[in-house]
Amino acid sequence: MLRRYISRPRYERMLDAHRGTNDIKIITGVRRCGKSSLMRNLVERMTRELGEGNVFYRRMDTFGVPLNPTAEWLQGELLAALERADSARPVAVLLDEIQDIPDWEKVVRRLHALERVDVYLTGSNAHVLSSDLATLLGGRYVELHVMPLSFTEFEAFWNEAGMPATGVEDLFAEYVRYGGMPAQFDLPERDEERMGSLLDGIHDTIVLNDVAMHAGIGDMDLLAKLVRFVFSTSGSLFSTRSVVNALASAGRRTTADTVDNYLRALEASYVLSGCAQSGLAGKQVLRPLRKFYPVDTGLRNLMTRFSPKNYGAQLECVAYNELVRRGYDVAVGALRAGEVDFVASCRVGKLYVQVSETIADERTFERELRPLEALPDSFPKLVLTLDHYRTGTTETGVQVVNLIDWLREG
Repeated sequence: MLRRYISRPRYERMLDAHRGTNDIKIITGVRRCGKSSLMRNLVERMTRELGEGNVFYRRMDTFGVPLNPTAEWLQGELLAALERADSARPVAVLLDEIQDIPDWEKVVRRLHALERVDVYLTGSNAHVLSSDLATLLGGRYVELHVMPLSFTEFEAFWNEAGMPATGVEDLFAEYVRYGGMPAQFDLPERDEERMGSLLDGIHDTIVLNDVAMHAGIGDMDLLAKLVRFVFSTSGSLFSTRSVVNALASAGRRTTADTVDNYLRALEASYVLSGCAQSGLAGKQVLRPLRKFYPVDTGLRNLMTRFSPKNYGAQLECVAYNELVRRGYDVAVGALRAGEVDFVASCRVGKLYVQVSETIADERTFERELRPLEALPDSFPKLVLTLDHYRTGTTETGVQVVNLIDWLREG
């Protein structure tokens, strides 16, 4: 059972790289993904360096904070702390779940204007990066996006929490089934009932606090049905109209505009990502289809009560989130020769990725290779599979890699 902080080096390096800069550091990510733990660790490290009086930390959703905190209250707290601080040293200000305070942006803007103040914020929805904030801060902030545990982090948490020793493939199956929310390692015992209860609570908090409340959604039944449909069918190409029709067949009539608004609200909570088609031509450019991927397979599988069906779609979700975690901008490749699961782009080029649970069958193997081999450019091409045989590089330059090995490289 997890009772102490476990290091997440990727994000600690990101934070350390921006420490002491004039930018406001905004740590974003879906609720319960570990932002607060990272911030508390940063508070401890800064306290050792600057002294307790020069570190101001408040988590806005905990006991002791006013039930309806205001910008005036926050400014008063900060002014008192700045007066007490040692003027010979910098002051670090760390505000957790800042979106719960109306007009917080104005306070942070004034704080940012002060010398020797290093500011860090966390938020669980995209409202902390709204156009209003961009206008107030004039681009003087940097976003550090945090996601649930990667598989390598999941392995580290499993071992540090003293969980039973198990083989890597069994551990991966656990990761795919229940996802990477760090709070699972605080459970006294681990079984489907307790994991389901934990994920239910996380899901409800996200939907109520970060989707419905901030987007002003009143039709909770429609929102719940949309979440269940989109999560459980992740990896399938959809148009908004097809989602409307699917909801109508389930007894809920709605409009395309309403569905688009709800999907945007889900994306703004960081719990869902839309992955649009690329490589389209003609009128299709105006109406690209999209795939939707939950940020965590545990939340996805919660919608199907952890059914083992559609395992290939679950693996695709894992691969998508890992590509995003590694900094890629990911799209679905729509090509004449067939669909490529992912076209992952970054500043230095592209990576084409196919995900297949198994390529043991010759026809499956050829089907996965065909669209990659038809690509006209020389960017890397990758097939991710759970198979251990047929790995290596084909004569046409396509790399075939075991998915678990690929995840452990990151």
